[in-house]
Amino acid sequence: MTSSQESQKRVPSRQRKRFPGISSRAYEHPADRSALVALRKLSGFDTVFKALSGLLPERSLRLLFLSDSVRVSDAQFAHLNDMLRDACYILDLEKVPPMYVNQDPRPNAMCIGLDEPIIVVTTGLVELLDEEEMRAVIGHEAGHALSGHAVYRTILLFLTSLALKVAWIPLGNVAIMAIVTALREWFRKSELSADRAGLLAGQDIQASMRGLMKIAGGNHLHEMNVDAFLAQADEYEKSGDLRDSVLKILNVLPRSHPFTTVRAAELKKWSETRDFQRIMDGHYPRRDEDKDTSVTDSFKESASHYADSVRNSKDPLMKLVGDIAGGAGDLGGKLRDKFTGGGGARGGATGGSGRPSGTEGTEGPEGSQGPSAEGS
Repeated sequence: MTSSQESQKRVPSRQRKRFPGISSRAYEHPADRSALVALRKLSGFDTVFKALSGLLPERSLRLLFLSDSVRVSDAQFAHLNDMLRDACYILDLEKVPPMYVNQDPRPNAMCIGLDEPIIVVTTGLVELLDEEEMRAVIGHEAGHALSGHAVYRTILLFLTSLALKVAWIPLGNVAIMAIVTALREWFRKSELSADRAGLLAGQDIQASMRGLMKIAGGNHLHEMNVDAFLAQADEYEKSGDLRDSVLKILNVLPRSHPFTTVRAAELKKWSETRDFQRIMDGHYPRRDEDKDTSVTDSFKESASHYADSVRNSKDPLMKLVGDIAGGAGDLGGKLRDKFTGGGGARGGATGGSGRPSGTEGTEGPEGSQGPSAEGS
């Protein structure tokens, strides 16, 4: 056994379960999994994009991080190197990706690359999180690497850059931005997948919750409460009327990540499922079975998940969609009530939402990515 293999097989600092041969399908969000299964079935898809790697910013980024960041190793940021090896050992990655620490006060992390993924974490993130919280983040990025998200993330960066370059071409920018928008929707789901991988690597749901809460509110843990933070996600989902539902969609469209409270709520929900418990008990899909996975079955599972989400959602728009799908009558009246927030008698003078005028247009900074712009 080589010295690198021996170093990768070091036992984690506290006893954690390991998942030999685990397939990323075990933890992937259904929408993420269906897209990845389909892409993996496209023979030569990755090869074509790798052949175009000269057009992509990957080489430039590698050189940039190598020349202007600190590469994690036994000699530099040794504690992060131990966490990285632990995560790769637990998730059984065949190769430990290079990891860099980049000077940036914003808490951030990312996993990019076509040929070989690299992980980058910022000093803002390293200084913000404690050891267990950081393990969840590094496991999150290792999950991206195991799923192959780095390839498609790099493609998304390329297409976003291309959209800016062809903006002057009639309809050219529209077509590319339509693809970018679809990729962003998929990538937001891939972030939920990676959060699950982070939980499998860290195996501490409270640390995962704390990390997300700190990313949202900073290093004032004594002033925050996980239960109250999760309650925000519930309030965000069910509050308001259709106007707020539309604003939620507009706010999230330019983002590559779901909102932090939503991520926390989704991860907490998954940690309480039978699927998570089966993985912890050692029952999970294996990598050597990936080639036999059915694209049709994966899409059916994704469609079923979205149907369940609409059916169980507390969001006013999703509830309306569920009512329509269920054949609810008086559609016009329901639309009027949903948009105005009124539930009283038809034609009354007070059909509005009761909120001060002008508040319905309030939204965050355009295109804001928030402090967790990539994977942390």
